[in-house]
Amino acid sequence: MRVILNGVSALKPKTGVGHTTANLYRAVLELGTADEFWLYPGSAVGSLAARYLSHARPPRPIHNPTPTGGRAYKARLTDVAKAAYRAHLRASARWGAFDLYHEPNFVPVPTHLPTVVTVHDLSVLLNPEWHPADRVAFHERHFLRGVAHAAHVIVVSESVRQEMITTFGTPPDRVTAILNGIAPQYFPRPAETIDAVRRKLGLPSRYLLAVGTIEPRKNIRTLLRAFCDLPASSRAACPLVLAGGWGWRSESDRELFETQARPRGAVHLGYVADADLPDLYSGAEALFYPSFYEGFGLPPVEMLACGGGVVASTAAAVREVAGGHAWLLDPHDLAGWRDAMRRVIDDRRALDGCRHGGVAHARRFTWERAARQTHGLYRNVMGLPAAPPAVSSRRAAAAA
Repeated sequence: MRVILNGVSALKPKTGVGHTTANLYRAVLELGTADEFWLYPGSAVGSLAARYLSHARPPRPIHNPTPTGGRAYKARLTDVAKAAYRAHLRASARWGAFDLYHEPNFVPVPTHLPTVVTVHDLSVLLNPEWHPADRVAFHERHFLRGVAHAAHVIVVSESVRQEMITTFGTPPDRVTAILNGIAPQYFPRPAETIDAVRRKLGLPSRYLLAVGTIEPRKNIRTLLRAFCDLPASSRAACPLVLAGGWGWRSESDRELFETQARPRGAVHLGYVADADLPDLYSGAEALFYPSFYEGFGLPPVEMLACGGGVVASTAAAVREVAGGHAWLLDPHDLAGWRDAMRRVIDDRRALDGCRHGGVAHARRFTWERAARQTHGLYRNVMGLPAAPPAVSSRRAAAAA
């Protein structure tokens, strides 16, 4: 069996989907099976595309919804580029003699192959106000049709699986929950590496941490307001550190940060390199994760793996993956988040009860387990028996 896995999301600086795609591909190769897996668009084209994406400027906010002049020209170029990408993927799927196509990013490109699609969450359709209008329109046009035509749907938590079944009527036997893994570098770090990363990032010895792209769904505004409401002595002793870039419609959060939170001691690091994240987690007093909605919620699991304490929202998927190892708060409860911050700052043992067993719990989330389940699902979709015995070396399809 030859599988083509769409790796476009892993070409640019990686956030959620890019991380899961890259890690899943690496893990299925490491299974050492006789089946073959190829990450589209291959190393040569991928290197060129990644170089372009790394130098591309992020789009500026467009206040006039009707594109004119230069914007209209750029929009046409974008449409042409997307059409070329879809045509190239279809050609690769056909001429590479693949048997199965896995789209890990919500909406598959129509091909002649049986298709498995991964759905990470349903927020675009359930809460369109959290997303750009063009993304919502694209999902409204293509998401449900793509899911309906797929041979099988993978979701990343049982919470999303139940949403697919109850909200969109997906037959239960066509949707499978395969939980994400975490990278092996997430474990309690030694003091010397924690101190080195802390000095590198210019952080104090104590800090509260929030990780993730800053956008409406992540509810960072509540954290900023809660931090600003703390007594000055608490803020000085243990500032709030944000690790993640400014995302879509983050202007109001950024204004709040610049005008109120930063003058009171909050720190914005921006995008943090993968290599530094485990020590950043390990050095924090706690991770604060107030998201309104998640399909999985990776940062809480990563924090638990590093031995840290977690204060998280009551979003269903976050509750599921935290498994009783987090202090849970309603995402709208501003006073609750403020009081949790103050308690963590004043009492370093405040989260010991939640933290107990957290490392062992987090170790259940491995990419090897996710890869084995995904590979088994591939073979089931193709009507093949269980995976053949592993071979001694990794097998990957030649670039198409």
